[in-house]
Amino acid sequence: MNDRTSPNTILIVEDEKLTLEVLSQFLKKQGFKVLLAQNGSEGIQVAKHAHPDLILLDVMMPVGMSGFEVCQRLKTEKTTHDIPIIFMTSLTDTVDKVKGFESGAADYITKPFQYEELLARVNAHLSIRKLQLELKAQNQLLKDEMSRSQKLEDARQKTHQLLEQTLKSQVPGTEEEKHKKTELEKHNTERDAFAQTLAHDLKPPLNTLATLSTWLKKNCSSNRRLDAQTKQTVNKVAEAGQLAINIVDASLLSFSIERQEPVELELVEMSDIVAKVVEERLAHKIEQYQAKIKLAEIWPTVPGYTPWLYEIWMNYISNDLKYGGKPPHLELGAVPNNRDMIRFWVRDNGQGLTKAESAKLFTPSNVCPVGAKGEGLGLSIVQQLVEKQGGQVGVESTKGKGSLFYFTLPAYR
Repeated sequence: MNDRTSPNTILIVEDEKLTLEVLSQFLKKQGFKVLLAQNGSEGIQVAKHAHPDLILLDVMMPVGMSGFEVCQRLKTEKTTHDIPIIFMTSLTDTVDKVKGFESGAADYITKPFQYEELLARVNAHLSIRKLQLELKAQNQLLKDEMSRSQKLEDARQKTHQLLEQTLKSQVPGTEEEKHKKTELEKHNTERDAFAQTLAHDLKPPLNTLATLSTWLKKNCSSNRRLDAQTKQTVNKVAEAGQLAINIVDASLLSFSIERQEPVELELVEMSDIVAKVVEERLAHKIEQYQAKIKLAEIWPTVPGYTPWLYEIWMNYISNDLKYGGKPPHLELGAVPNNRDMIRFWVRDNGQGLTKAESAKLFTPSNVCPVGAKGEGLGLSIVQQLVEKQGGQVGVESTKGKGSLFYFTLPAYR
């Protein structure tokens, strides 16, 4: 479901206007984005600013620097040294070709051009460049993974030491304080047990209600003897039954979170979690809403608790499918939030929220924009799950311009 990136960009550095124009039109017809420069100095500035994927460079430029000098300059600059350069030359002397390769060129092509040959050389070097970048990225990921593993282990040891120090430094309270604490814990336990028992007891009759209402909805929809109002009432009963089940499920999850002992975090491949949620767990909903999903191509590895991360993404994406645009267009990604945190986000094309509406979203009474139907607990549970992993949740939204829901997690680099 990933959207493809933009086409490859090629910079042409050529002093002859006619050659520049003809070559530019040819490459544009092949689907490339083309940048132009008529002398060496201009070519260097464009390359530094735009960082093209490949440069076609004329060797013989009578004004200013020659192509050899331009190539040498580009290869000494940190931001441009890795861009492949193909010389365009009328020179056929072996000495000149060798000089071109020594200055850093990847290849050369002789004027007048054979355009099929030119296109073949361009595509070949772009393919080589892509493979080099992928290899470089994989090597960096391997280094990062080793570094993260070591830092995560160091962080665990430091946390354990701090916990031991805290326990040693605690001074026992008075007998009265201990008694009050015991009574409060007992009261909270009884309250939670009652609420959890109530939620469990509600589940069977609600399941029966949902099953019967679904059967009624299916059979009444094809019954021509029933009026529209009766059919509408049956549909509302079916929706209400499913909504009640969702509330109970969310309540049970909330109770389990509150009772959950601190979980042991492990390094998680977020790309795997997001892919499974989108391609398996929510595939039917995405098809139902005819939604378009755009996923980032690169996802960081972070410490987290996998079952909770599935719940977080399921909740965010499900809500945006229901309350995004018509049809929903969702974009998912991740960016560094600061040196210590990674920010994961879902952007929708919905109606957006006011500041007042956004401020209420993560309270237990709200899960969706004002005026929409929702379970009432979803985003508050997301907040609990994220905070228990050391992160925060939030939303950025402007009325009429969609919303961006996000959560952060600690990063180990």
